[in-house]
Order: sequence, then C-alpha cells, then structure tokens
Amino acid sequence: MARVPEPLARLIQELVKLPGIGEKTATRLAFHFLRTDRHDVDALAAALTAVREQIRTCRVCCALTANDPCDICTDPQRSGEIVCVVEESADLLALERSGSFKGRYHVLQGALSPLDSIGPDDLRIKELLARLGEGQIQEVIIATNPTTEGEATALYLARLIKPLDVQVSRIAQGLPMGGDVEYADTVTLGRAMEGRRRM
Repeated sequence: MARVPEPLARLIQELVKLPGIGEKTATRLAFHFLRTDRHDVDALAAALTAVREQIRTCRVCCALTANDPCDICTDPQRSGEIVCVVEESADLLALERSGSFKGRYHVLQGALSPLDSIGPDDLRIKELLARLGEGQIQEVIIATNPTTEGEATALYLARLIKPLDVQVSRIAQGLPMGGDVEYADTVTLGRAMEGRRRM
C-alpha cells in the first residue's frame, strides 16, 4: 500500500479534527485542495487566519463579532427593550435569517450541563444580569434549544430574571413547517398543543 506524502497526511489529520468530518471526507477534501486553483486555496487559508485574528466577543451581547460592540447592538433601528437570549452565535444567525426579531440579543456561549461540568459561572449569565440591571430591558425572550440542557438553562434564567420585574417569555415549540403529525415525537406534539393559537 502506497504511503501518503507527509504534507498530505498532515492536512488529512487536521481536517479530521473538524466536526462531522471523517477520514474519508477529509481525504476527499485534501485531494480537492490539490486540484483547486492556488488562488482559491490561498483565499481559504487567509479566511481561516482572519477568523482567528479578527473575530472576538461583543462586550454588550457576547456574540461573536468583528466590531465591538457588534452591529446589532449599535443599530438604532432595533429595540433595546427586548432581548432574546440564545445559546450560541449560530442560533443568533438563524434567528436573524428568519427576519422575525427586531430587538437585541444576548449569547450565553453554551447551556447548563452538569454532566459536562458546565455551570452558571461558565456561561455569560452575569453579563445578562448586568444588562438587566441597567433598567432599559422590559422583556427577555429565552430561545435556548429544546434539549435537556436548554430547558434547564431556560428554567434557571427565568428564576433569576422574574424577581427583577422584567417580563420573561419562551419561544414557542412544536411542529416544523412541512412536518407530519404522525412522525412527530410525543414531546413535540405536546408542545405544539400547549403553544396553539386561535385562528
């Protein structure tokens, strides 16, 4: 069996470290880079370097950003009275793509997970409470994931926030558009029933 040249083996080894990339996919990507125009490979390398050097955490909302404070926190068209709390910056991006929210955000940088030794001090909860202490925020929408960790985080936050005289709400959960009732799990169906609206 032929040995893989060392630089190629090193690239495959690094690609395997990426989430969702196994050895076969890493090998396919590595050979793709060998066939790709040098300019495109250099552009990818420059983009990876720029992400590591230029992306930081917004001092206001704790989202990943190139500007501090971020563009959402400085946008005068967005309401500063409503804050949507999410687990990760990727969740913020998903909500922004929906175009359904015109307030501000707060990114926790994770969720409570005792099994993984992630407690309240490991999340950006203190920063959220500091923002609430300023008195401008009237409502907090908790948009953590519908997982055990996300639910635990939502309940923990609600308990902390309610005494501060700030309205706390949770995003609705239920059947996705295009989903079939017969294939939905019982928890999803239960949430869909609880979150029903008048027509």
